[in-house]
Amino acid sequence: MFNADLPLTDQLLTFVQAHLVLFAALIVVTVALIANEVHGSVQGGKRLAPSEAVRLINDRDALVLDVRPAADFKKGHLLNAVNLPLPKLTDRASEIGKDKSRPVIVYCAIGPTAVEAAIRLRKLGHTEVYALRGGLNGWLGANLPVTAK
Repeated sequence: MFNADLPLTDQLLTFVQAHLVLFAALIVVTVALIANEVHGSVQGGKRLAPSEAVRLINDRDALVLDVRPAADFKKGHLLNAVNLPLPKLTDRASEIGKDKSRPVIVYCAIGPTAVEAAIRLRKLGHTEVYALRGGLNGWLGANLPVTAK
């Protein structure tokens, strides 16, 4: 247990020895999160925080693209979002407009699918594509509104 007489390093070492599996799991999860962020930044470009996305939508009329399945979209989505599920993105890309310089904000439930969609949109010629950091969950976590209409 906790012994206030031991130096902090000894306490940490004792804790790690007593909970080796938990500590190993912490290291694995931390490395996985860092790797995911680095991969997303390198491959998927900049991810926008919900507040940055709101600013881009308001100031530059960014297109909001929901790449979740249609059933999830119907349950709730960002206002004025266009639903274009990831598996159909390449085939239906013409539906998001001809202006490839218009900013596009892509989101999914938690983020990784949006990064993949952003990569695909860049390959299709869209010059300014951002994934929403945290996806719809991040948006809701920032207490921002969604609609089911």
